[in-house]
Amino acid sequence: MNPQAAAPVPSPLALLVRANALQSWRRLKSIRQQSFLLSSIVVIFIGGYITVSFGLFHWGLRFIGRFPGLGEVLIERMLFLMLAFLFIMLLFSNIVIGFTNLFRNKETLFLWTLPIPAQTIFRYKFIETSLLASWAFLFLIAPFLAAYGMTNDAPWHFYLMTLAQVSLFIILPTVVGCWIAIALGRHLDRRSFQTMALAALVLGLAGAAIWMKPELIGEEIDENRVLDLLGRILKRTEFSTYPLLPSYWLASATLYWVEGAHSTAGFFVLVLLSYALFFGLLAFTGFGGIFYDAASAVQSRGSMFGQWEWFRRWQDSRRAFTWPRGAAERCFSLLTFLRPDVRALLVKDVRMFWRDTTQWGQTLMLFGLLGVYIVNLRHFSHQLVSPFWINLVSFLNLAACSLNLATLTTRFVYPQFSLEGKRIWIIGLAPLGLDRVVRAKFWLATCMSLAVTVSLIWLSCHLLNFTSERTAYFTCAVLVMTLTLNGLATGLGTLYPNFKEDNPSKIVSGFGGTLCLVLSFLYIVASVVLLAVGSPWGLLRRVNVDHVMAGTGGFLALSLLMGWLPYWLGQRRARELQV
Repeated sequence: MNPQAAAPVPSPLALLVRANALQSWRRLKSIRQQSFLLSSIVVIFIGGYITVSFGLFHWGLRFIGRFPGLGEVLIERMLFLMLAFLFIMLLFSNIVIGFTNLFRNKETLFLWTLPIPAQTIFRYKFIETSLLASWAFLFLIAPFLAAYGMTNDAPWHFYLMTLAQVSLFIILPTVVGCWIAIALGRHLDRRSFQTMALAALVLGLAGAAIWMKPELIGEEIDENRVLDLLGRILKRTEFSTYPLLPSYWLASATLYWVEGAHSTAGFFVLVLLSYALFFGLLAFTGFGGIFYDAASAVQSRGSMFGQWEWFRRWQDSRRAFTWPRGAAERCFSLLTFLRPDVRALLVKDVRMFWRDTTQWGQTLMLFGLLGVYIVNLRHFSHQLVSPFWINLVSFLNLAACSLNLATLTTRFVYPQFSLEGKRIWIIGLAPLGLDRVVRAKFWLATCMSLAVTVSLIWLSCHLLNFTSERTAYFTCAVLVMTLTLNGLATGLGTLYPNFKEDNPSKIVSGFGGTLCLVLSFLYIVASVVLLAVGSPWGLLRRVNVDHVMAGTGGFLALSLLMGWLPYWLGQRRARELQV
């Protein structure tokens, strides 16, 4: 008997996981061999982040722990809060990535044509979604838990136990996120999903504004009321200690293990294990059928003959040789100073963005986080009385707004040129020209970004009760930073295009996207430092005209270098592609 014929055949799931792992490993090897600069930047950035974040967490925990009688309470509540918010963020990330992997992925469409069961395809995509959505969570939580263990002199087995329970913890939001993604794909079409998402965002922001309304605290507080004040502050965070939250189980197991109560900590670890096994087994055995129904509904939803209204408009357009103008055409037709071909390009970009549910879904999530940030700014308005703290909070607010801007430009502006895909040669042959395409994309992104950043900085300064001079100063700074970051993202996106990929997330994860993210982060840090040193209100020293001129001049020179140079190189690259 041939021993090779008797060898067991590996399961389809094992073959898919092995093939994906080999592709990832070879992709990493090719990056290391082809671009030493990319490898160096990634290693330096990761190492620097881990070192700096661990040092900041360790210093912050030690500083809070020095408060007599209050340090342990504050650290404990901080642990519950951080894990609760990270659980919510992880859940949203799994919903977005799960919807993309399950219904908007070419590999998934290819797997449906193979003799592979639907349950196996879902298992493979479930594992992939869990890895893609959880690596950022691990990147954020690892330095904090390591610093927490070192601050409390935890034994070596604390870190092994933490690794095990975090691995169990990430299973639960993956199951819930994939289930919500399947439900959205099965029961909601694109228009109703957009309407419900916008309504949910408005209602959520309104509810958060009402729930987080700060209590008025008197200006004079004696020492006997400190505990009462602390109780009112901690009351707002009681939701993080709800016993049925998975973040509560993880935080409780961590706290009890550090304190030496291993039996109680083991109980919460077993709770995590039981829920992870139950829901993980449910997803691995019962989600294949509903995933198949949802995928069939999603793929047939765009059919021309499946939507009678679309088919009727198509017949009418054949008779009249024209399509009725939509909302985007009517809005851009008001911009009479633009050429018709430029307006057509802008309409196309806006429609492509709006039709991609995953892109604007992530935008809604980002704006939701911005809304929570704006709502919480009201807590600081009654406490800023010292000039030092007013200046410090104002520049921290500038850094927060600019970092959100960098997130928008890197995630949405950078891949715009690459999303033209293999059709780029058609645009290159058109009278419009690729260099003007780059210019149009830059100004469209800049105008959209300015509408967000200027509103955000003005509203945040208003909530912080800043003067009109200070508000105008930071508005001008954000205006310059918006132009710079959009020029950087547009230029690098043209210099390092990826026309083979139609997934914006994978385009951003390449060399150009990584370089854009790192350069944006470094530019923001340098700009905030220059503006703080040259502040007219004297953040670090007394007001000095030379320091103000040096700081402002350095900021403008750095902005010109980081924004105009990549944009100019990108336009030159576009002209070369056109030729």
